Amino acid sequence: QVQLVESGGGLVQTGGSLRVSCAASGDATSRYSMAWFRQAPGKEREFVAVIIRSDDIRSDGWIFYKQSVVDRFTMSRDTAKNTVYLQMNSMNPEDTADYYCAASERNIDEVSDQRSSYDYWGQGTQVTVTS
Repeated sequence: QVQLVESGGGLVQTGGSLRVSCAASGDATSRYSMAWFRQAPGKEREFVAVIIRSDDIRSDGWIFYKQSVVDRFTMSRDTAKNTVYLQMNSMNPEDTADYYCAASERNIDEVSDQRSSYDYWGQGTQVTVTS
């Protein structure tokens, strides 16, 4: 099974940028669909982005985003470092949350934006955007 460790969180001003990382160990990230979720204080954990597992011949490295971040956030995977990233630009206070990395073993037809479809989680990294 895979272990996930997030890093890179911190404090950023409105309009600024931040990149959070998720380092995996124990298995290759290419065997998982990797996602980012976030949880703001007092709110439910919500889907942010997912990159589909690349070990399926049907996969073309598809990436899907939550609508509110699609023009600001970019998710990527570095297979050599076994790490996924979330580059966040033009940030605003609504982006303040704990950001969690998650991995799904399910085949690409079952990947979703639901927490229940992810099998492994990191401990989270805190991101705060000041106004």
